[in-house]
Amino acid sequence: MRRRPNYVAGAGSLVWLVLVGLPLYVMLAATLRTRQDYAENGPVSIPDSFTLDNYTGAFDSGFGQYFFNTLVVTASVIGIVLLLVPPLAYAIVRSRGRTTSAIFRLFLLGLAIPAQAVIVPMFYLISEAGLYDNLLGVILPTAAFCLPMSALILSGAMRDISPELYEAMAMDGASPRRMFFQLVMPLSRGGVSTIVVFSALQAWNGFLFPLVLTQSDSTKVVTLGLYNFQTAHGIDIPGLLGAVVLSMVPILLVYLFARRALVQGLMGVGGK
Repeated sequence: MRRRPNYVAGAGSLVWLVLVGLPLYVMLAATLRTRQDYAENGPVSIPDSFTLDNYTGAFDSGFGQYFFNTLVVTASVIGIVLLLVPPLAYAIVRSRGRTTSAIFRLFLLGLAIPAQAVIVPMFYLISEAGLYDNLLGVILPTAAFCLPMSALILSGAMRDISPELYEAMAMDGASPRRMFFQLVMPLSRGGVSTIVVFSALQAWNGFLFPLVLTQSDSTKVVTLGLYNFQTAHGIDIPGLLGAVVLSMVPILLVYLFARRALVQGLMGVGGK
């Protein structure tokens, strides 16, 4: 039996496509036009001519240094999270001791503490440690605030692993370390991908810690570098949007490489 077309759903999909596609068009089109063309013809009009000056101008204004600093911060935060969270989540799932449970509760308490509430003591702590205006002074607190959520996500993924698999490996004489590397980590790829994407987003989009804990241009990150496109006479919108597009590329690449395992982890398939 042939189904009748659903015109309502089609119309709704078309409206949704316009709502999503129009802002993307405005952003991408603005990066390919001059500032004068954008001001005279408006953001929705078709560009008279195309130019890449907004992208090259972003790097000429020092955006390349900010981009590199953000890459360093993001890669370091991901490295710290991947080094600490998987063993912690494994201990939380497999251990029945009170000490491990107390540590897990302490980590969960970190979810209730916003960064704004501790930024003043964090500033004094980083200054006393000699890390003010240093990328390491941004990396450490950013990673610390990623740990609670990452531990919660990964421990949930590891709990999906069947106890029978642990028992089978134990009967084969496998040690806890061997179980971790040969059983738990391969079956937790979805959870690991999730915490990688989460940590990358937190580090790449971080604003508060770089704003308070850095000062010089050599330690600025992308979110602070976008201020350079605001002048006393206005905002260079095409140049700003060009820098925004450039800043989106690494996060999109992280998602493209991790999307399959990420979707599996969110669907609960990662540990099955």
